[in-house]
Amino acid sequence: MVNPGGAYLGADLFLIDVEVEAGADLLLTTQSATKIYRTPGSFAEQRMGLRLGEGARLELVPDQLIAYREASYRQVSHISLHPTSSLVMAEVITPGWSPDGADFKYEELRLRNEIRVETPDGAKLLALDNLLVRPPLSDVTGMGFMEGFSHLGSLIVVDPRVDQELADQLDRIIRDYNAHSGVSLTISVGGTTGLILRSLSNSTQELNELLGACTGLLRKRWFGQEPFNLRKY
Repeated sequence: MVNPGGAYLGADLFLIDVEVEAGADLLLTTQSATKIYRTPGSFAEQRMGLRLGEGARLELVPDQLIAYREASYRQVSHISLHPTSSLVMAEVITPGWSPDGADFKYEELRLRNEIRVETPDGAKLLALDNLLVRPPLSDVTGMGFMEGFSHLGSLIVVDPRVDQELADQLDRIIRDYNAHSGVSLTISVGGTTGLILRSLSNSTQELNELLGACTGLLRKRWFGQEPFNLRKY
């Protein structure tokens, strides 16, 4: 996906709609980092719809999201999966440069992922993943939030092969990094299960390497493929 214009500005609205049909595989990434500049008057927003058919596979691995000072951004993703489909979503969020060198100069970041599984009884909610960071309203640097770190990495996986053993293996991988990380499992719906990994760091590179190691394990174990080599730079 080519980022329009080079940055998101106030009142911008971007709509992304992706359907991966039955049996198809899609690797989707961005051309470069998504940058959110000042948004006076109104926030910038991205709405994304993802639909995966029977046996479909989607790997969504955008470059990092950078929020600069006085930026306000909302990102809402509605994801619909077949119980046999496979979803991997990786994302890194970083604060942009500011004149005084301080982090967290942006106004607000609101990211929401709503994941549903299509079952014979209708669409069932698997996970509702909601992240809200408002630096002007509270100290986001301390314990229970960013824990002294500035960068956030996330990995969301939904696949019928997700289980506790996989979560334990990913937990062993993330221990090799200095980032502060954790792994959680969702409930199972329609025979599929979700996994969410959160990681805090002060380095985009470290988070990219950590998430790359985790996605590399999934690619090798499930599909016999090598880790990503997107060759952008």
